[in-house]
Amino acid sequence: MGLDRYFVITSLPALGKLGSSPPIGLAELVDLVGAQGPRAKLVGTVVLLDDLLQREAFLAGELREVEPAILSVPQVRNEVPLPEYLRAPEFGASETQVRVIEADALWESYFRYAARVAEELQSPFLHGWVRFEVGLRNALASTRAKRLGLEELGYLVATDLADPSDDFSEIIGEWAAAPNPLNGLRAVIRGRWDWLEAHDRWFSFAEDELAAYTVRLMLLQQWLRTAPQEERPQEVSRT
Repeated sequence: MGLDRYFVITSLPALGKLGSSPPIGLAELVDLVGAQGPRAKLVGTVVLLDDLLQREAFLAGELREVEPAILSVPQVRNEVPLPEYLRAPEFGASETQVRVIEADALWESYFRYAARVAEELQSPFLHGWVRFEVGLRNALASTRAKRLGLEELGYLVATDLADPSDDFSEIIGEWAAAPNPLNGLRAVIRGRWDWLEAHDRWFSFAEDELAAYTVRLMLLQQWLRTAPQEERPQEVSRT
């Protein structure tokens, strides 16, 4: 098992710095690790976040074409139901919390699912990544709500999963100062990249190194989506 893991990790193409072209797509990575076993579940749990982001953007009219790696295209287009584990009652969620945005219930379900996978697979990286993502999402939501004079509690998800000691002030400051939403999104992606640089498992050859590789590839793909058409490579790996 250890030798097999080592082979998978060392066979993956090297990833460049933020802004470089992804050498493979997320769906290709999913195919490489296979459909069964802990490794597939670890990678799939991370990649699922990107599928859900595509779903959110498509339903908001911000994305015309979707290329999911875990969900099906009809699921991303909301033409058929999502998997049961994303539709189940929110484990641990407050029964009194009022959802202002319906989609936040889905994100709560996703983050709680990812946290359970991290515990099941005993993955410190996935556990830390979930805590960071929840905290960052809530920090952004809180800032937006305060700007609009709204009660922030109704826009937060899975607050018990976040690490209260995390400081998102630098990311929030760059996001808030961005001249347009696209630059704001890029500021957030950069903040995620910086977190990854400090927390990846480079050269550990553990399963968590594969999880960190997946997050890095996902961020490269997300950055590419924000690039103007003329700046994109003529041939881009599918997501």
